[in-house]
Amino acid sequence: MNILITGIHGFVGSNFVAALKAQHMLYGLDIVSPQKEGINKTFNWQELEQISPVNCIIHLAGKAHDTKNTSDPQSYFDINLGLTQKIFNYFLESNAKKFIFFSTVKAVADSVKGEFLTEDVEPNPKTPYGQSKLAAEQYITEKFAAWLKANSQKPKAVYILRPCMIHGPGNKGNLNLLFSIVKKGIPWPLGAFENKRSFLSIDNLAFVIRQLIEKDIEPGTYQVADDKPLSTNQLFSIIAMSLGKKPRVYNIPKGLIKSLAKTGDLLHLPLNTERLKKLTESYVVSNSKLKAALGTERMPVSAEEGLVGTLASFKETER
Repeated sequence: MNILITGIHGFVGSNFVAALKAQHMLYGLDIVSPQKEGINKTFNWQELEQISPVNCIIHLAGKAHDTKNTSDPQSYFDINLGLTQKIFNYFLESNAKKFIFFSTVKAVADSVKGEFLTEDVEPNPKTPYGQSKLAAEQYITEKFAAWLKANSQKPKAVYILRPCMIHGPGNKGNLNLLFSIVKKGIPWPLGAFENKRSFLSIDNLAFVIRQLIEKDIEPGTYQVADDKPLSTNQLFSIIAMSLGKKPRVYNIPKGLIKSLAKTGDLLHLPLNTERLKKLTESYVVSNSKLKAALGTERMPVSAEEGLVGTLASFKETER
C-alpha cells in the first residue's frame, strides 16, 4: 500500500517506518522533510496537495502534553485540532480508504474512576491537551457522519485510537527519567505510593497498526494498551534488573514528597506536581474492545517484555 504518515519524523512515526517500510510505500507529512531510509518522500504541510495518491493516512502529528505547563493553551487547539481538520478534509476528498487518527486516553479522563477505563466512559478531559484531542475526535466523527450521508457508496474506514503512555526506541519522557535515576544509583523515593498503570510498547502498537492497515477491522474508537498494568515500583525494579542493579526503594512519607513537588512547580524542577501525579497515580486502560475487533486474545508482546526491549534501546543509545 501507499501510506501517508503525518509527524513521520517523531518518536512514533520513526518506529512505524521501521515496522512498515518492508511491506509498504511510505510518504511523510511533517514540519521538517529530511531524506530518511524507508520514506519515499516527506512533504511539508504547504505541499499537501502535491502528495501522490495513497491508500491510507495515519495522522500522528500533534502537540504533546507539556508536563511543565508552560505552553499557551490555545496552541494545543491550533495544532491538535487545526492540523486534524486539514488532513481529515484532505482524506475525505481523496481516494484513500482508511484514516487512522492518534488521539489519547487523556481525551477521555485525566484520572480513572473505578478499576479501569473503557470506551464507554463519557469524555471529560481537564487539560488543554486532552480537550484539544477530544475536539479533534468530535470533528472527525461529525464530519465523517455528514460525509457518509452523501457518499454511502464510497467505502472509507475511520479509526480513532486512544493510546496510553507509549514507549520504545527514541522515547523521551518519564521512563527516561526513571532510567537515569536508576543508572546513577539514586534510590527510588516514591515507594510509599502504590499504583497500577497501563503502558503501551511500540511493538504492540505497530502490531495494531498493521492489523488496521492490512485487514478489514471494524471502524470505530479504540483504546490501545498492553495487556497487564504495572506499578511504578515494579517498573523501577525492572529497570534496575535491566542494568544489573539491586532495586533501592525508599518509603518516604507522601506528604513530604508532595511538598517537594510543589516546590518543583515554582522552580521548574524535574519533580513537579504534574510529574509526581504521572509517576504515582493509578491509570489502568482496558484494551478488550480492541482485542475483540482484532480477533486476538492477547497482545503479541507482554508488558514486561516490551519494557525490557525499550530499556535495551536506552542502553544501546548511550554506548
